[in-house]
Amino acid sequence: MGRRPNEAGGRPLFWILVAAVLISCALAYLGLSTALRRQESRFLGLPNDASELEGRGADGGEEDCCRGHEHLELWGAAVKWGADHKFNSSRDCCRACKAMCGSVGPCLCNSWVFCGDRERCGERFGECWLKKQEDVLLPALHDKGEKVIWTSGLIYVKGEGIVGLETDYGTLRIKLFPDCAPHSVTYILELLRSRHCAGCQIYRAESRGPSWDPKGDHISYASFGPPYALVQGTLEAEGVLFKKLPVEACSTVRRGSVAWIESGPEFFISLANHDEWRRAYTVFGAILPQDMEIAEKIAGLQTRSDVWNNVDVLVLEKPISLKLKRITNLGANGS
Repeated sequence: MGRRPNEAGGRPLFWILVAAVLISCALAYLGLSTALRRQESRFLGLPNDASELEGRGADGGEEDCCRGHEHLELWGAAVKWGADHKFNSSRDCCRACKAMCGSVGPCLCNSWVFCGDRERCGERFGECWLKKQEDVLLPALHDKGEKVIWTSGLIYVKGEGIVGLETDYGTLRIKLFPDCAPHSVTYILELLRSRHCAGCQIYRAESRGPSWDPKGDHISYASFGPPYALVQGTLEAEGVLFKKLPVEACSTVRRGSVAWIESGPEFFISLANHDEWRRAYTVFGAILPQDMEIAEKIAGLQTRSDVWNNVDVLVLEKPISLKLKRITNLGANGS
């Protein structure tokens, strides 16, 4: 016995309609989420294309960072000579340097130099020079620029590589991450060397509000802002030509993270764990935990409302000037 027409054609038509509705809902959701991402991008300077952003910065977070600064040759006393110490990649060279840093005692290696351009390096291809800098915040620079065939990197162990952002409310000490963001750290060290940061300031301050707890964890079902749990400013010295920094390893933004907005020199200090930003920013350092109360104090200063690209923000009534200085004693804040 043959099936009735409605049995033969009705059910397929029903499922086609269901599929069409589901696809329409999915497309609508995709469009809405893209629009929201674009709005967030404009508020902090994110690229509009999230896939492009993740592709540029997602390789190498805190767990496996071992990057170097291309076209840079650091000098210093060699602890292993590259002529008989070779690897296939700069990452392997970096790891060899890290391997000389034990859990106790001084690190025997705090910088490395690698020749990785097979054509330009010739017989020197693969040479990995492990070196010991006398001053990790003022490493001996031999040469830099496009003509330089070497890639160099720094290694900071516990208690090393710390600079301070001096404010009227105390000094924010930052532990730098040269193995994750070598270009960014090179720029910070150049500012430190020049002893000139006129124009550097913090101009935006937003508390955690009701969205994050005191530890910086997001509270379930709460919004992600405003306020956005950050302080924001610029690290561009007046009269100094700033060159855009490349996007480097983009770690997940945690409470205390110090990161560039796009390619700098605008930066922010996070007051919360922003998992929703999905490794969106080059994190080049972290505020020491004991100094976060200074960042919180700044976030509680008098502000006024403003609108940036259709996003509500809070800017300081009086921007805070910053001075960049080296930290040699961790015993007390600002020492």
